[in-house]
Amino acid sequence: MELDYNVTDKKYSFFRHEKCEYFPCHRVNDEENFNCLFCYCPLYVLGKKCGGNFKYIEGTVKDCSHCLVPHKRDSYAYVISKYFEIVEFMKKNEHQGE
Repeated sequence: MELDYNVTDKKYSFFRHEKCEYFPCHRVNDEENFNCLFCYCPLYVLGKKCGGNFKYIEGTVKDCSHCLVPHKRDSYAYVISKYFEIVEFMKKNEHQGE
């Protein structure tokens, strides 16, 4: 399966929901380019391999409050580029604990 990462001119790669009660959910200098498309970050599951600016709380919970990776205007291509890593994670952990 091939994914097209050249999406800079595609409307679906950016969404700003300024009427959201939490907008913006992170402190930013440029609200015009704040991307709400990945409101809940799909990269969270990748742990240290997500590529974001996070810290662990009590060693297990990721605090992503300072991370803007999924919220940049051009973040779509990066997030989608990690899709197969997420799939592999799911394959490895799907039946764990059954």
